Amino acid sequence: MSQQKINKTNAARLLDKAGVAYRLIPYTVDPDDLAAAHVAEELGEDIRRVFKTIVLHGERTGHFVCVVPGNREVDLKKAAKAAGDKKAELIAMKELLPLTGYIRGGCSPIGMKKHFPTFIDATATGFDTIYVSAGVRGLQAEISPADLAAVARASFQDISTSPDNE
Repeated sequence: MSQQKINKTNAARLLDKAGVAYRLIPYTVDPDDLAAAHVAEELGEDIRRVFKTIVLHGERTGHFVCVVPGNREVDLKKAAKAAGDKKAELIAMKELLPLTGYIRGGCSPIGMKKHFPTFIDATATGFDTIYVSAGVRGLQAEISPADLAAVARASFQDISTSPDNE
């Protein structure tokens, strides 16, 4: 496999500035399938280690960010509670880019236009490293959960549920 030049993203530059160890891993984007399952398959990794970044809006506290495993869904009640709200809802897709500076499928918990309260699903602590978007479609950052929490100023919370409520 030939070594290809990987352009640094804003998220990667912020990780460099923080002195955090991470690895950038490119993958092939399928515009018809931006799901975490596709990313996990492309990386050859366990989907429980591939995390997706979801932006929500709480009725009292405003916007906040949840980072959840690819095989799970954000639990709106748990996420709202973590943020200090009674209710929360996903933001509209058209709000994502103006609010965060990122597009769907390339939203990273690192380097948004503005810092929002950030919560990483507690399951992340069960792994030495996890994968999150590096800020563009087609590029993941492998990073330790503790380093991600430090750079994103995040806390670990129980914020997800299994899609089939197992």
